[in-house]
Amino acid sequence: MPYNEIIERNRTAMRRFEECINTNNLTLGEELISANAAFTTPFSSSPLYGAKGYLSIVEFMRQSFPDVHWTLENMVADETTIAVQWRCTGTFSGTASFAGIPPNNRKFSTSVMNFYTVDTDGRIINDVSAIGIAGILQGIGVLPSL
Repeated sequence: MPYNEIIERNRTAMRRFEECINTNNLTLGEELISANAAFTTPFSSSPLYGAKGYLSIVEFMRQSFPDVHWTLENMVADETTIAVQWRCTGTFSGTASFAGIPPNNRKFSTSVMNFYTVDTDGRIINDVSAIGIAGILQGIGVLPSL
């Protein structure tokens, strides 16, 4: 496949991934995320695998932030890596504590940066995120705003 087509395929897949995480759509996730992809997170002591593992992280967030939403704000892609700047918003109104803090109905909006590695079929095999948790903790009142 020509270079430009690979880049466009990766960009299109990432736009579909935005839909996947905002709807927690496992079927779409299985199209976009390799079953062998292992994801590490501070919320799990062992790696989480494939679409089901990745979307379990989304579900974990929804327990504290039922309206959590990711908006793709900026993206740069090559054949194997896609860098995405997300806007993540939500309200701390769920049933679960977050970072040991009980829900307090406060809203947050923060910028998060992720770097996705894709295989030759354009499926996500790795996700490395720049820590955006400070923005969430500021938004819910745990940390003061900078």
